Amino acid sequence: MSSLRSRIGWRRGELTLAAKVLLLQLAVIAFLLIAVGVLSIRQSNADFADDQGAQMRSVAEYVATLPGVRGQLQSVADGEAPASTNPQLLAPYVEQGVSLSSATDVMVVSLDGVVLAATDPSRVGDQADLGDSDGLEGRGWTGDVEPDGERAVAHHAPILSEVDGSLLGIVAAEQTYPSVADQVATAAPDLALFLGLGALLGLAGTWVVSRMVRRSTRGLGTTELANLADHREALLHAIREGVVGVGTDGRVTVMNDAARATLGLEHDPDPVGRPVADLGLDPHVVALLTGQGDDIHDALALVGTRAVVFNRGSASTGGRGIGTVTTLRDRTELVSLQNQLSSNLSITDTLRAQTHEFDNRLHTISGLVQLEEYDEVAALVGTLTRHRADVSERVSKRLLDPAVAALVIAKDAVADERGVTLELDPGSRLPALPPDEVADLTTVLGNLVDNAVDAAAGSEDPLVELWILADGDTVHVRVRDNGPGVPEDLRDAIFVRGFSTKPEVLGGRGIGLPLVRLICAQRGGSVTVDAADTGGAEFLVTMPINRQDGEP
Repeated sequence: MSSLRSRIGWRRGELTLAAKVLLLQLAVIAFLLIAVGVLSIRQSNADFADDQGAQMRSVAEYVATLPGVRGQLQSVADGEAPASTNPQLLAPYVEQGVSLSSATDVMVVSLDGVVLAATDPSRVGDQADLGDSDGLEGRGWTGDVEPDGERAVAHHAPILSEVDGSLLGIVAAEQTYPSVADQVATAAPDLALFLGLGALLGLAGTWVVSRMVRRSTRGLGTTELANLADHREALLHAIREGVVGVGTDGRVTVMNDAARATLGLEHDPDPVGRPVADLGLDPHVVALLTGQGDDIHDALALVGTRAVVFNRGSASTGGRGIGTVTTLRDRTELVSLQNQLSSNLSITDTLRAQTHEFDNRLHTISGLVQLEEYDEVAALVGTLTRHRADVSERVSKRLLDPAVAALVIAKDAVADERGVTLELDPGSRLPALPPDEVADLTTVLGNLVDNAVDAAAGSEDPLVELWILADGDTVHVRVRDNGPGVPEDLRDAIFVRGFSTKPEVLGGRGIGLPLVRLICAQRGGSVTVDAADTGGAEFLVTMPINRQDGEP
């Protein structure tokens, strides 16, 4: 029983879509067959009217020109015979007309429309049913009449006097239309053949279509398909992560609410069906959503002021690619936590470097004391004191914000430990800043200086140059090194994905440069990278600020 239900398309108490398509097609075929039958009968009646109408005209005109008929009606017109002439006198002529054709009835009608003679004697003396005929006006007429409720094709021919050509009466020849049953019986063999062939072809085509539909819909019923679509829609909009589907033509096929919010398209009336390139997104975001080739995993990009992780996979059906599906995760809050952790790690590295440097100096002093080289100890301590004092003075004189100055001094110690010279440009100037802006600026400086030190560490005479200048309400930062530099084709990519070689933090990829761009974007500024005169990379940052009250 289950296999039978499966074959006819029965599934879980309802017909499948394939079965419903099959029934609909059968209904259409039945309707077409009935329509063809009706049209065939109408055409048969039209052909009957043409053929029999011509024959009825011949019969009526023949009887109307018989001398006996004219003579009898001429006698009536001359008053030599009563108006209701003896039907027996005209009967032979009427029968003669019937015998020469397939006419159902032939009648002789007087000028006042009374039947004088007819094949059917019961109609004699009755008023003739002339329909729309104008035969009593002396003109021939062919058309349909309905004597006794039966439809018939008729012709009315005038009977003209041989004396003066006046109208004496008319002859009406009628042939009743065959019934529908008779027409079907007559045309049954041919009609059955053609209708049968049409039905077989229609059934075969319907079966093929139903099989294709069944394969495409996995045998699901219409209710199941509707529920599946509703659940899919609810699932997409309930997911907190963004989901974007893009077809092979680059048009959006699906986008849930979270994706629209993440991409800043909340006010877009309907992005579905439009090319991704027309949604006003940044080129690198468009590339991540529409890019062909390998799938991408955990690619970090900036969308406006958001840090978003992209994961893109290819979608296919039946081995044929139909596009891509990309999930979006807003990691802005996580990046903020990473920013704080990065600052803590930077402080830890600075303290570690200073501790390491302090230990080395202590070991040297301890050795000199043990050797009783007290003059050398005094000279070494003086040199160290002067170096630290010189660095602190040079930095503090140009950078009035204590937090930024402390960061630069600490980074100088870290760079010195790695054998890299960190130089603060003499033209640097920075006033004191509000705490929130100091936090962002120290994060930007810390990441850029760390990257520059890493890049320059393997070079000959490694050097990192730092320039900071507050110009009006904007802080300008330039960090350049003499390392290998950044290839031109990667100058945009380094801000999209974490290219850092540092150990991963919180399970994510290097976040330094994307974090710098995120902070600059949130502040309404920018960060760019170019080739430096020193041969390495040069990063330029502009960041709008608000000076503290009373600052110049």
